[in-house]
Amino acid sequence: MSVAPPPPGGFEVAVETLIVGAGACGLTAALAAAEAGQEVLVIERDPVPSGSTALSAGLIPAAGTRFQRDRGIDDDDAALFAADLQAKAKGQNPPELVAALARGAGPAVEWLAERHGLNFTVVHDFDYPGHSRRRMHGLPSRAGADLVDALRAACERAGIPIVCGAAVETLFATPEGRIVGVERGDAENSRDRIGCARLILACNGFGGNPEMLARLIPEIAGGIYFGHTGNRGDALDWGAALGAATRHLGAYQGHGNVAHPHGILISWAVITEGGYQVNTAGDRFWNEAQGYSESARAVLAQPEGIAVTVFDARIAAVARQFADFVLAEERGAIRTADSIAALAAQFGLPEAALTATHAEIGGLHGPDRFGRDWAGVPRLQPPFCGVRVTGTLFHTQGGLDITPEGRVKRADGGVFPNLFAAGGAAVGVSGAGDAGYLSGNGLLAAVTMGRIAGMQPVPAADA
Repeated sequence: MSVAPPPPGGFEVAVETLIVGAGACGLTAALAAAEAGQEVLVIERDPVPSGSTALSAGLIPAAGTRFQRDRGIDDDDAALFAADLQAKAKGQNPPELVAALARGAGPAVEWLAERHGLNFTVVHDFDYPGHSRRRMHGLPSRAGADLVDALRAACERAGIPIVCGAAVETLFATPEGRIVGVERGDAENSRDRIGCARLILACNGFGGNPEMLARLIPEIAGGIYFGHTGNRGDALDWGAALGAATRHLGAYQGHGNVAHPHGILISWAVITEGGYQVNTAGDRFWNEAQGYSESARAVLAQPEGIAVTVFDARIAAVARQFADFVLAEERGAIRTADSIAALAAQFGLPEAALTATHAEIGGLHGPDRFGRDWAGVPRLQPPFCGVRVTGTLFHTQGGLDITPEGRVKRADGGVFPNLFAAGGAAVGVSGAGDAGYLSGNGLLAAVTMGRIAGMQPVPAADA
């Protein structure tokens, strides 16, 4: 990835708003920019739009929506949501960015539903760690692939061109830092140049770049990467060449509940509803209620980087609203037994140790030695269920530093005239590490900031 001076020969074609990346962020930005009356083009490296969104559950946290009110949740608002975001990240997030995302998420979800036909509902039957209200919005399948498909279909209905199968390799910029266009290339080494009045980087983070991970987030560099391999840190490379500011490059979302070796995400509902994790010795090893991002490091620190998540049939019924969980059952990752001893045998765990662990939890009615509070948590009942899991990296949460409007900041102060970033290409609101990630933060930043950036006017040529 490089930055070059404006080409002497100009550009074959030019648009007002050019967007790099056709995941949830880029597609949402495109819809917003088109609605603002701008001529828009989206460029995507893959043969079809997908990105990290397609690998997620497709859930967007938003406060104060009509979908919440339909479920009787009428006491949520942007201020409470912002407080939850800051509490999870221990105040490490830029307050102005938190406020913009917390305030903009509800309108973004309702706009996608009312204007573009996305059929959102609220996850109403379990709580996500750190959220003081139930505010996770998703399509009925609870599948990120369906969210990307719905956004792509909306772009097609709006007449927004999405050019796939070619990667942007070079940004053309003036000495003042104004982006005037890009060069893209395909597998056949064909090249073309596209001019633009402004550029939105929606090309996610750097989880697919082992060298960058080892340098910036060494603690998770050895884990399985569960994100999109095309997330190579292009935005950071371009930003470095331009002199852009960055923030919280050590932030990331992990997950310690991915079925192994199947590679299927298991909903954290199996934990929040009363499940627990044990290592290969049959012992619990941490407070599972902290959150699924922190669980990646906790699980990877165990022998072989493996754990078994234990739950029951009641919890499995809740988790079946997620397509991934159903797939895990179909692939044989989820195992069921009438007793804890029999479940231990299915996973090769020491029977005495798992029986003792289970019995200890059954006698708890308050905080345990790890700090997890079992007061009011339903006890597991036979038949019991289990799944062998490992820790993974889902996506990075740091990136180019931006204003609440999505404009990229300069390292030496000020902002670039017409460069915007959103989603994984920009800093999120997950603090400086993994513990600041609040469930849904990835799509919160992608969809909400994607819309905010897309709505911004095209900067004047002399701005």
